Amino acid sequence: MQKRCLAILEGDETGQELLEQTLRVLAPEAIGIDLELQRFDLSLGNRRATGNAVVSEAAAAIRELGLGLKAPTITPEKPGDVGSPNRILREEIGAQVIVRTGRRIPGVAPVTKVQAPITVVRMATGDAYGAKEWREGEGEGEIAFRKERIERRACHAVAEFAFREAENMSATVFGGPKFTVSPVYEGMFKEELDAAAARHPAVAYEPQLIDATFALLLAAENEPLVIPALNRDGDILSDLVLPMFGSIAGAESLVAALDENYVPARLMAEAPHGTAPSLVGKDTANPLAMILAAAVLLEHGDEAMKAAGNAIRQACLDAVQAGVRTTDLGGTSKTSEFTGEVIARVRALLSL
Repeated sequence: MQKRCLAILEGDETGQELLEQTLRVLAPEAIGIDLELQRFDLSLGNRRATGNAVVSEAAAAIRELGLGLKAPTITPEKPGDVGSPNRILREEIGAQVIVRTGRRIPGVAPVTKVQAPITVVRMATGDAYGAKEWREGEGEGEIAFRKERIERRACHAVAEFAFREAENMSATVFGGPKFTVSPVYEGMFKEELDAAAARHPAVAYEPQLIDATFALLLAAENEPLVIPALNRDGDILSDLVLPMFGSIAGAESLVAALDENYVPARLMAEAPHGTAPSLVGKDTANPLAMILAAAVLLEHGDEAMKAAGNAIRQACLDAVQAGVRTTDLGGTSKTSEFTGEVIARVRALLSL
């Protein structure tokens, strides 16, 4: 069997537990491919011990290999600590977009009337994340400041990627920034969205201010949507869109560094949820999003990897449809039991 390589970014608490379950699905006996896994310990303890050097090492591996799978990690709250590894990873792999798609989970009722997929294409760096912050004065007169920035090239990348994604999904590009309040800062992003619309006249374009976007999403039903967003807006939007479909655990998150033609050149896939410390060691956390993250990563590999990725995705959906679900989806299956069911179905789909 030919070898393929992935960078594996280990995490914390249930994040690491779900990663280990996912690696069971990626084993040669499950998918018929011998994946060479380069593992990096991104647990909070090791990030502190290395002063985040391990995060840079992981980013370098993704730049070299092109593909990385990341487990959820803890972000410490106190200033001066190691902070979030996500910002470092995104900056050092040259990421421009983060893509998260909410879609129907078989047998799981959505919270609203939504039926069609909704994809959030979020700016990967800049904006409120990594902004310089400071305070001046004291007492009730104290003032907090934040210096944010976005780049036109990043706005262009998000806009172009969003319209291409909409073409592939036969979707409407929907939403946008609050450019009426911020015509210089957020207006730059609106300019690039309008320019992308002109380049892609066949794609339906329905610009909305970000606050109207949130309100109108609650009424979304049968029309697939692609929502381009600034970094912080997209972060918040994802936390609304994914649970609309019944669970945040039913979708993966894909971080992409694009080439000069706006085609993904380096990819990091992860689960969009956190580390769920209350579930550690209980074998009850839902591994679906983490397994789907692995599937979407393989779907960007060679033909054998694509076949394995497609089989993993189908096996996950078939298992849920058949009633093999963890408690958060209304079932009784343990984490390891769901993973075992997925493995059996993948093997059957691949005729192993």
